[in-house]
Amino acid sequence: MGAIRQCSRSACRQSAVATLTYVYAESTAVLGPLATYAEPHSYDLCPQHAGSLTVPRGWEVLRLAMPATPPEPGPDDLLALANAVREAASLPEHPETPQQRGARVPLESGQVEGTRLEGNRLEGARRGHLRVLREPS
Repeated sequence: MGAIRQCSRSACRQSAVATLTYVYAESTAVLGPLATYAEPHSYDLCPQHAGSLTVPRGWEVLRLAMPATPPEPGPDDLLALANAVREAASLPEHPETPQQRGARVPLESGQVEGTRLEGNRLEGARRGHLRVLREPS
């Protein structure tokens, strides 16, 4: 699902299969299956580093059940990605008057260069990254 994430350990180039999160209040490290998306305060680990995990003295390691094989992208994931690409491609383009390359046009206040304010929407602005989320079961 999505791009393959690498192990968070320095100099390790292996694909991540597990996510490590620390619960400092309970002195616990939680190691489980790879999270849907990268979180700022969690660490993605390859099989080798997940298997050799050690924690500080007095801490507990909570190991959640790991899947036997990594999850493959399903048809729902591929359909969601295809629909997002179709939606982005169907956005109408607004032809501008031709300008020389490097010509500068004054911007309205609060406008980002290369965009146009239309109604309350900013046209031409870079859209956010796509992320596929599973439906809750």
